[in-house]
Amino acid sequence: MSRTTLLLNASYEPLSVIPWERAITMLFLDKVEIIEEYEGRHIRSASKSFGLPSVVRLLKYVRRRRFGIKFSRQNVYFRDNHTCQYCGKKPPEVELSLDHVNPKTYGGRSHWENIVACCVRCNRRKGGRTPEQAGMKLLNKPRKPKTFAHVSVWSRKHNTPEQWLIYLPLGAT
Repeated sequence: MSRTTLLLNASYEPLSVIPWERAITMLFLDKVEIIEEYEGRHIRSASKSFGLPSVVRLLKYVRRRRFGIKFSRQNVYFRDNHTCQYCGKKPPEVELSLDHVNPKTYGGRSHWENIVACCVRCNRRKGGRTPEQAGMKLLNKPRKPKTFAHVSVWSRKHNTPEQWLIYLPLGAT
């Protein structure tokens, strides 16, 4: 059983994706309630039997610090949906690279608003120039992902369970 559980705050805001074992532990400690279960999957003990939790909700509201999502190559790929931001193609991940929209030679830094996913072909074509200098246009302006991004990133990387869809913000999957 390698199922995971979506953890919601008391306000039904997605917090994270946790192993089902942790969800069960939190259930026995009276910290969560089960909102959705995986169909046909059960957990049995000597005295109890209940469904494998798909979505659980904290019983007490947890205030979160809003740090946002970590800047990394993989997270930029997820943000850009593994799509070259110049030509729009979806090459295999081994043929994707990161591109500084404003090149380092012009003072461009490595942060969310200056990095995009780019295929190797377009990256070579652009070289150390700005998109305008290279005669290329960005499909989407690079932006820092929203607060639900860590759940969104997980759900794009894995198959999102159907029970989660109503709890995730639009565009998260």
